[in-house]
Amino acid sequence: MKAIRFVGVKQPLEMQEIPIPEIGGRDILVKVRAAGICHSDAHYRAGISPVRPVPLTLGHEVAGVVEKIGAQVTNVKVGDRVCLHYNITCGDCYHCSTGNDQFCEKVLMLGHYMDGGYAEYISVPARNAIRLPDEIPFEQGATLMCASATAFHALRKSRLKGGERVAIFGAGGLGQSAVQLAKAFGALEVYAVDINEEKLKLAAQYGAIPVNSKLVNAVDEIKKLTHGKGVDVAIEMIGLQQTMKQAVQVAGVMARVIIVGLSNQPLEIDTYNELLGNEVELIGSNDHHLQELPLLVEMARKKVLDTSRIVTKTVPLDAKMVNQVLDDLEKFSGDVRTVIVPASS
Repeated sequence: MKAIRFVGVKQPLEMQEIPIPEIGGRDILVKVRAAGICHSDAHYRAGISPVRPVPLTLGHEVAGVVEKIGAQVTNVKVGDRVCLHYNITCGDCYHCSTGNDQFCEKVLMLGHYMDGGYAEYISVPARNAIRLPDEIPFEQGATLMCASATAFHALRKSRLKGGERVAIFGAGGLGQSAVQLAKAFGALEVYAVDINEEKLKLAAQYGAIPVNSKLVNAVDEIKKLTHGKGVDVAIEMIGLQQTMKQAVQVAGVMARVIIVGLSNQPLEIDTYNELLGNEVELIGSNDHHLQELPLLVEMARKKVLDTSRIVTKTVPLDAKMVNQVLDDLEKFSGDVRTVIVPASS
């Protein structure tokens, strides 16, 4: 089968011909119908987050059709539409048993530490398959598995309450879902911060108050709009020193600041004025939980979460085109979410 693979840091991804993966008794083989291209994939190619083993097929936002099932599989059948939870876990350790499976002692992430979905087929444990309702296209189902799921988990970590104000830094795939989910969780006002006017326009259509930080100082603008109070929840989804700092600076009394964006740069904080003085909480949000995904998919089915405008571009399983998308992501330009749709589908 054809697969687009990571072959080394700061090297273009390559199309390779590799065997269709084998499955065990508890596994399923999925024919990939859609694989989202995430900003994390650009980080992997750039070496910000290490990939192993090399070469490796990237792609952790995956949806498709069950092609084959192992002898012990009972939760899905051949022909089912599914989207895939990207953390492959043991299911038995302390973290798995307490619902914090992203910290599994043996966790392997699709497209990061084992072959992912930039391919024609993928094999995963059957428990990682989430049924995808007919109402949700494969392209949208794929993005639910990372962009939306990561936003959903971050908002749950924030303990957002009805009537609170939220600032979301980054209006890409994660940010667009975060805007909608924050409104669904009861946020009174949601401020979307970005430098891309088209992304801000989409966020506004989802109910956000856009803040173009290319034109204004985002901190000053949000403080002005909130009459100097700041926000109750700030979520950083870009991974830049500047936006992480801004997320802290817009936090009001007893606010929660959630850091989601990947970065290898430190965050400097004025300990008293920005943290202790107002009892601000700084919270890291890492991935999401398998148990969160069925509810998220149901929210998408019921259009509480609308992903129809988040997927703004599709490309075939073509290494040159995928590398161009990653180039655009590295420059924080391009579409909200681009999804690979293999030609064989």
